[in-house]
Amino acid sequence: MAQPREGEPAIFGELRAAMQSRVMFIDGAMGTMIQGYKLSEANFRGERYANHTHDLKGNNDILSVTRPDVIRAIHDKYLAAGADFIETNTFSGTSIAQADYELDRDPKDVYDINFQSAKIACEAAAAASTPDRKRYVLGAIGPTNRTLSISPDVNDPAFRNITFTEVAEAYTAQIEALVAGGVHVLLVETIFDTLNAKAALFAIDTFFADHPELEKLPVFVSGTIVDASGRTLSGQTTEAFWTSIAHARPFCVGLNCALGAKDMKSYIERLGRCSDAFIIAYPNAGLPNAMGGYDQKPSEMGEELHPFGAERLVNVVGGCCGSTPDHIAAIVESFKDAKPHVPKVQPDMLRLSGLEPFVLDPAMVNFVNVGERCNVAGSILFKKHVIAGNYDKMLEIALKQVENGAQVIDLNFDEGLLDSHAVMRRFCNLLATEPDVAKVPFMIDSSKFGVIEQGLMCTQGKCIVNSISLKAGEDEFRRHARLVQRYGAAVVVMAFDEDGQAATTEDKIRICTRAYRILVDEVGFYPHDIIFDPNILTVATGIEEHNSYAVSFFEATEAIRKTLPGAHVSGGVSNISFSFRGNTYLRECMHSAFLYHGIKRGMDMGIVNAGLIPVYTDIPENLLKLIEDVLLNRTDEATEALLAHSLTMGKGVKRQSDEEKNKWRELTVQERLSHALVKGIDEHVVNDTEEARLAYSQPLEVIEGPLMDGMRIVGKLFGDGKLFLPQVIKSARVMKKAVAVLIPYMEAARAQEAEEALKRGEAASEEDMYAGKMVIATVKGDVHDIGKNIVKVVCSCNNIFVEDLGVMTPADKIIDTAIEMKADVVGLSGLITPSLDEMVHVADKMEKAGLKMPLLIGGATTSKMHTAVKVAPRYGGAVVHVLDASRSVSVISSLLDPKNQEDFIADVADEYEELREEHYSGLEERKYVSLATARERKLAVDFAKLPPACKPSFLGVKQLVDFPIEKVLPYVDWNPFFQVWQLRGKYPNRGYPKIFNDAAVGAEAKKLFDEAVALLDGYAKNKTLKLNGVIGFWPANTVGDDIELYSDDEVRDDSTRIETLHTLRQQAEKEAEDATYLAMSDFVAPKGTKDYVGMFAVTAGIGADELIESHKKELDDYGAIMAEALADRLAEAFAEYLHEEVRREHWGYASAETLSAEDLIKIKYQGIRPAPGYPSQPDHSEKWRMWNVLKAEEVGIGLTESLAMTPAASVSGLYFAHEQSQYFAVGKIQRDQAEDYARRKGLSQTDAEKWLRPILAYDTDV
Repeated sequence: MAQPREGEPAIFGELRAAMQSRVMFIDGAMGTMIQGYKLSEANFRGERYANHTHDLKGNNDILSVTRPDVIRAIHDKYLAAGADFIETNTFSGTSIAQADYELDRDPKDVYDINFQSAKIACEAAAAASTPDRKRYVLGAIGPTNRTLSISPDVNDPAFRNITFTEVAEAYTAQIEALVAGGVHVLLVETIFDTLNAKAALFAIDTFFADHPELEKLPVFVSGTIVDASGRTLSGQTTEAFWTSIAHARPFCVGLNCALGAKDMKSYIERLGRCSDAFIIAYPNAGLPNAMGGYDQKPSEMGEELHPFGAERLVNVVGGCCGSTPDHIAAIVESFKDAKPHVPKVQPDMLRLSGLEPFVLDPAMVNFVNVGERCNVAGSILFKKHVIAGNYDKMLEIALKQVENGAQVIDLNFDEGLLDSHAVMRRFCNLLATEPDVAKVPFMIDSSKFGVIEQGLMCTQGKCIVNSISLKAGEDEFRRHARLVQRYGAAVVVMAFDEDGQAATTEDKIRICTRAYRILVDEVGFYPHDIIFDPNILTVATGIEEHNSYAVSFFEATEAIRKTLPGAHVSGGVSNISFSFRGNTYLRECMHSAFLYHGIKRGMDMGIVNAGLIPVYTDIPENLLKLIEDVLLNRTDEATEALLAHSLTMGKGVKRQSDEEKNKWRELTVQERLSHALVKGIDEHVVNDTEEARLAYSQPLEVIEGPLMDGMRIVGKLFGDGKLFLPQVIKSARVMKKAVAVLIPYMEAARAQEAEEALKRGEAASEEDMYAGKMVIATVKGDVHDIGKNIVKVVCSCNNIFVEDLGVMTPADKIIDTAIEMKADVVGLSGLITPSLDEMVHVADKMEKAGLKMPLLIGGATTSKMHTAVKVAPRYGGAVVHVLDASRSVSVISSLLDPKNQEDFIADVADEYEELREEHYSGLEERKYVSLATARERKLAVDFAKLPPACKPSFLGVKQLVDFPIEKVLPYVDWNPFFQVWQLRGKYPNRGYPKIFNDAAVGAEAKKLFDEAVALLDGYAKNKTLKLNGVIGFWPANTVGDDIELYSDDEVRDDSTRIETLHTLRQQAEKEAEDATYLAMSDFVAPKGTKDYVGMFAVTAGIGADELIESHKKELDDYGAIMAEALADRLAEAFAEYLHEEVRREHWGYASAETLSAEDLIKIKYQGIRPAPGYPSQPDHSEKWRMWNVLKAEEVGIGLTESLAMTPAASVSGLYFAHEQSQYFAVGKIQRDQAEDYARRKGLSQTDAEKWLRPILAYDTDV
């Protein structure tokens, strides 16, 4: 991890400082360089191995022993090319890899390879180091030539030809020699199987734990994405890979090999987004040619890697296969102006992984379903198959759980007749080869820690250990906890101690608190990786003390979640109902009610047969009362009452007659479809859908009617916590079947319609018939598509062409398709929580690609708030959250309607701005960056490539007195006028002139408008109001965050400086890594480049005070308000008119501009005119400096003591012309900026804070 840790060795701080200040460089391919020497077998053998029993040619690592001169020469060349890091020649330096050359038999051979390699590299690095630039050695730890996650035998997928322990021991021997040789960093690289990497990380941690006298070394980890799927060879996604190795706290993480720079870029971006480590990338020199060589030239590789630096994606960069010192030199040159990646602190959450990541984000996931059916104690059928050794059937049960919505699957083989160690090992190995199961995390469950270790040693993802406890005392607890931590797992802690199992609320809290303090304070366990099981014990046993067991669990759960930060609560839910074994229906109802109350108290995980839990609201009212009387211990007779009722149930409602079970089949077809969706029953859905299709005039009406009605009920129950994810997935399956029935009919109708239109000559092609074109995709990392598919169907039936990119769609594919087909709209869909981050990423990339088409966001985990807060700020085009598939057509129609489009987008933008304000105002603490950091990440305009605007037509001041009102009337923005009168039309009649069509306010707005126009005509004819103004331009340059104005265009120094304008810089922390922190000074060139700044002040208020007063004397409040409102509108119109004249004539940087008045109001021009007191410069006191050079008082515009302008109907501001200039809000600032600002302005801290108080992010004494 990139963040400092207390007590870390000096090398960590040394590297951190270097990586924060600049991009560093790693060397290129050792093998490529060695090949250039064309060494013979004799060269590889040397004297030491002249009589060795096996050929050694090709064993590059042995050259550190037999030809150290060659290895040293190669290191020297890479260092001369600019490398900061060189790797030891030890990629195959384990006994496992050296076995291919029969060099695994004598441990001294492997030791010498690693020790000598480290020694040679360290000598080379020391020779190349200078006081200003130290060079470092990475101890290269390769992947070996064996894999722990993949079987070498296609006929036996559970077979492995090596064990975790053997791999870890081989790595330990390598690590010992590398450390002895003096390496500065350990680099675990080219990871194609994450389990191999975990073995290496396990070995590193064990080695330093066993050698406390040695200082720990930083660890770099570099994975390998094997192809465009974005996965490692063992099947993990980039994010899952990081989650699996994050426990080792790598100082730097990245990717190397397999891909060229272009193909690697998106995965490096993803690593940077999900990890808190520094980022390293060293791709191959392109892709291999037909002969296995690499043809990419150094300049080409440097050019391909350039975006990695321009977009701040990396801290360390270099080359892998095919790269040479010339390639590294080209990369160094390409990155000469690059700034390093800034690691992102990740939100504290429980993160797990299988082949895919799982994040327990409480904002999105309120409960994690841990499937219990692969537990011999949780399923009689599974136990039967385990004892019989029927692994295919065991695998089927595991797969069925995942299909039914289990987010984690529990694996337990604690059975006296089993060799639990062997079964756990074999079944985990087997599951690793079944992607549809292995995609979810595993819970390795056993009362025997040795069995748990077998599961951990066969699982590449980050899993959960179930469980450890204080039963055997604190020493054993610590030992187990440290091992779990070393394996990289989360842990369930049972509420047991030396005295036994906790049953009361007090004992549960006491034991869990004690365990938490040991784990967090002593072991250093990550709090969010701790899951407490406070013991779900059986109720309704007839024993009085058992009556409070459920209540005690609920109370302890609430206390744990409140007092033990980060910790989670889980439990085996079926235990609660064990008294009623045999009565399946009653037990499942008890489980549903227990979960309902447990989740409300903070239980966020549970081992359940999630696919069989009834909906809480479906439990019969009388039965639910009896169950809750027991669970909540509401009466002394609760147990007897529930027992008596259970006897009347026989073996449960599930044995009701077929007639009773099918009673719902008597409902109308609409009600039957809705019922089937809510209950997840797919047995009759095909026939019911066909019946509904025949009853409706259009197939689409079936989707938009009963099917969507049913899904809305499902959504509400899910949101209320009365339905669980597995049940939602069942509902989606029913929906999918129903839609599949309707699609052929809708497609046929569409094709016939197109054919007829073409025959009638109403369209030149089928494409011409569409109202618009949409690209829709389920985002990368997500495979759920039912909602997306419904959107496609609904839109297609409403004349919208939809290009469906399917699931798991990378951002680049979405963007490329949208550009290629000139899409009008892009839609992103997703169900799982990580999809939310991917949507933000897609929006960010769409912005960088310069796209402007609207972006729609939809899916089960999405929300309007998330869209407003996280997605919309990343994209300049319209961003709209679509609540469900049925709303998509109306949203798209509004976005494509040229008459209503802008009003609709403005309505959404206003609503989302309010949501953002609500969100941020609700945060207890907004994070800020230091002023130094904000300045470091300012908008760095390249004024050489994007030069300043031309010189204005004049320098100095020009006054405009008694300016004709008629000239500014076309520039009046009427929308604020109607807001004064609190008249606002609703979409699609929002804003002028559509407000006149609004049913509620249209007539009154038109009447008011007509009166206003008549009054303005009168003002113009009678000169009732007088318009005066002043504009000016001065030579200007930025100095830090200030802008200096000069009297001489050629001499720009202190002798000609006539004024200094002070600007404020944003400090509120932004999520995007490449986000900039703006100040207005960023828009002006520094000294050495000629630039200019303008100012203006205008008024329409001369005569207004007298006019308003005359109305008031006549008790005409209406006339007074009207006069005041119109004077304000004229002043703003004057400013708008004048800005256009400045752009076209006075400054002349946009002389060819032709924009309508409406376009001007919508700011569709180059340049800005911000004003003091407004978001881009919140300090009103800057007006004094403006008035000092503008002399605005000479045209009748003054300033009050509090810096309000007089007359009131006046507008002033600055002119910036650069094409990169933009409006922005400074927002809140920190004390360091307030102090700096006061110093720059020559004010006391108190005086500065007086003017800045509204934007201070800290409290002051006054």
